[in-house]
Amino acid sequence: MFFKKLKNQTLIFLLALFIIPQTLLAYSDKIIASGETVGIRLNTDGILIVGSYEINGHNTLNEAGLKSGDIINKINNNEVHTVEEMVNVINNCNCDSLKLSYIRNNKTNNTTISLYNDDGVLKTGLYVKDSISGVGTLTFIDPETKRFGVLGHEIADATTGDIVDIKDGTIFDSKITGITRSDKGKPGEKNAILYSDKVTGEILENTKKGLFGNYTSDIDTSKTYKVANIDDINMGDATILTVLNGVEVGEFSIKITSVNETKDKLKNIQFEITDKELLDKTNGIVQGMSGSPIIQGDYIIGAVTHVVVDDPHKGYGILITNMLEEAEN
Repeated sequence: MFFKKLKNQTLIFLLALFIIPQTLLAYSDKIIASGETVGIRLNTDGILIVGSYEINGHNTLNEAGLKSGDIINKINNNEVHTVEEMVNVINNCNCDSLKLSYIRNNKTNNTTISLYNDDGVLKTGLYVKDSISGVGTLTFIDPETKRFGVLGHEIADATTGDIVDIKDGTIFDSKITGITRSDKGKPGEKNAILYSDKVTGEILENTKKGLFGNYTSDIDTSKTYKVANIDDINMGDATILTVLNGVEVGEFSIKITSVNETKDKLKNIQFEITDKELLDKTNGIVQGMSGSPIIQGDYIIGAVTHVVVDDPHKGYGILITNMLEEAEN
C-alpha cells in the first residue's frame, strides 16, 4: 500500500519504459475544473426493488426470495423498464400473481409474487423505483471532447452496497439553499433546489471512480488547469472548489497530508480542511461535496470523495488522472 520495496519497483518501471510503448491517453493536458453543484438523475436499467411492506401478514421479499437491490427486467415474460410499465401490467393482467425475471449480481433469476387486493387496489408489497436523484459536484469538463466527470465515486444501492446498474441519466442545474453542518460521527449535507428541466449533460456511466458522460451546454474555456500526475503533487497547501450558497463556486484552503496510488485507485489523497470560512459554515466535509475539484497551483490534482466520519475536518480524494482514465472507457 505504501510502496514497499520501492527501489525494486522503480527499476522495473524504468525498464518497462524502454521496452513498452507509452500508452496515449485521449484526455486533454488542460481541463476545466468546475466545482459547480449539479443535480443528478440516474435511470436504472430496469425496476429497482428498494424495500417491502406487509399486506395481510405477507412479506413479498421473504416469500419470493427477493432482496432490496434486485432489478426487475421482465414481468410475465414481457420486458419492463419503468414503474409506470409495471403498474400497467398489474392493472391489465387480470391475474392474482406475476412471474418476475430479475437481475442480482449480474445473474438473471426467476420467481413468482402474489398480488393482494387492498380496498380495491392490487398491490405487490414491494417498494420500487426506476430512477435515483441527488446532488453532487461537477469535477471537470474536458474542453476538447466535452466529456465530464462527477462525484469521484459510484452511486451504490444503500442496502447492498452494489453499484447501481443504469440505463442512462442526466446532470442539471441546482441551487444550494442551506447547509446541515457535519458533526463527529454524523456527516452533514448540502440542501438544494433541483431544476431537472435545465439539463446540462448526459450521464453514460456509473463507475467506482465517478459518473461520466457528455456535457451538452456551453462551456467557458477561459480558465483551465493542467492535469497533475502523482509526481506533480506536493504535501501541504491546496484548495478545493465547491458551492456553499446559491450557485457561486468558492475556493477554500486545505492541507494535503498524504498521497499514494492505491491498488484500487481510490482514496489516493488524504487532506484536512484548514479554511475558517468553510469550517464555520460546514464544520468540515458534507454530503454533496463529492466531486469538488482539488487544486494546487496551476494543477487540478483530484476530487473530494469521502469524509472521515469521526473527524469531518479530514477527508479523502481520488487522483484526477484516475478519473480521466475511467472517463475514457
